[in-house]
Amino acid sequence: MDIHSKPIAQRIDWLFERARDHSVQFCSPENWLARERYLALHPTAIGVLKCMDGRINIPVATHTPLGIIQPFRNLGGMFDLGWPHLGEVLAGYVQRCVREGRRVLLLITYHFSRGSVHRGCAGFHGDTAAAIEHTRRIKQQVETVFGQGRDTVYPVLCGFETDEDALLVHGEQGGLLDLAQCAGMAEDALAQHLAALFPDMPRQMRDDLLPLLAGNLRRIDEVRQMHRAADIEHREWMICLGRGFDFLHMPNIALIVGPYSPELAEPVGQAAAIIEANMAKGRIPDDGFLLLASVPYEELGVDSARAGLKSAFLADFAAGVIARQSPALAGKMHVRTAVLDWRSRRLEPV
Repeated sequence: MDIHSKPIAQRIDWLFERARDHSVQFCSPENWLARERYLALHPTAIGVLKCMDGRINIPVATHTPLGIIQPFRNLGGMFDLGWPHLGEVLAGYVQRCVREGRRVLLLITYHFSRGSVHRGCAGFHGDTAAAIEHTRRIKQQVETVFGQGRDTVYPVLCGFETDEDALLVHGEQGGLLDLAQCAGMAEDALAQHLAALFPDMPRQMRDDLLPLLAGNLRRIDEVRQMHRAADIEHREWMICLGRGFDFLHMPNIALIVGPYSPELAEPVGQAAAIIEANMAKGRIPDDGFLLLASVPYEELGVDSARAGLKSAFLADFAAGVIARQSPALAGKMHVRTAVLDWRSRRLEPV
């Protein structure tokens, strides 16, 4: 079903139905066992710092089971570990993994389109070189915070080519593995490339990165068999602010703004501009768009109550930014707030 062309009320109903289905799937015995089995074989924790662009969906692009990869999203994949909230969230994530005896692989990503610069990263105005340079600075910050030895936390710079969902893995000494050029490559050959790119990476980490690359080769082959002339363009019709949007496992549905930057108005305003352009160019109906704020909680009581207040604050803040920047667009805005039970991935409207 082409959900992009439906009336806004139907799109919103579809969204919450999809969130419910995702929670049911996440909690099913089969998926729970699949996660447990995968983590027993591949214990390295994997986090991804990426753009809010809805086309960048690493679990789908790598054929990875639900709940394995931890995303951190922001405009253009722009992050600064000096931001207070980002620093706390990322450090907390790493510390939880370390207490469980797990190493952490952090994929720091940029994205671009080989077919057209206009389909590149809006946050960097299509300037891929600038995006790469920014990811290099993030990588340096990760090494400053978590150690230059990289024995426990290992940052990897990755490109994501949106026309074919292809990963490009940058090595420590300047080498590059472009998965779009590796059709039919066996896992043994991929493993040799990884060893050459990251000679100091712990063996277990390389073994746990390998399934993502093998899965990406399968994804690239799938994409090459489908028609994506419309899908590779921006067609987002909702802005998601906060965390807990893993149920959106489809491209070009949402622009997801993480609550990390102390200057949240900028990514919210950029997302609103993309939505407005999508309407103006006829990519989506101009009858409305959704602003959804979500905050996860892990414990009942104080934690869940605070999540509800934070979600309401984020929604009010974003709605105010959009009203000031784009009054006409604000008149088409439908606002929803929610909290997410992290244990069950259940989205609960507030």
